[in-house]
Amino acid sequence: QVQLVESGGGLVQDGGSLRLSCAASGSIFSISAVGWYRQAPGKQRELVAAITTGGNSNYADSVKGRFTISREYAKNTVYLQMNSLKPEDTAVYYCAAKSYGSSEYNSWGQGTQVTVSS
Repeated sequence: QVQLVESGGGLVQDGGSLRLSCAASGSIFSISAVGWYRQAPGKQRELVAAITTGGNSNYADSVKGRFTISREYAKNTVYLQMNSLKPEDTAVYYCAAKSYGSSEYNSWGQGTQVTVSS
């Protein structure tokens, strides 16, 4: 079992920045990748960024060049640095972990709200 706790959401103006944190606990040795998803009202949940234990990362086209995913092993934490935020980035952001052998993300955090005002 992996437990994930997100933090760092909030209200920011158009063009501003936020850094989200995802702290993992429990069976962290079983994690093969960590991703950040978001879901806006009335829209489907989308994968924003992900990073593997090998350090490979990928991003949704909508956030490339603005968002950066990183990890800090000593703190069992994955970060999502979000720069040049736009109102369309407004959503609940979720951290998710994928276990070795799983094709899907199977551990989820509770989510943190990010609101970008115009």
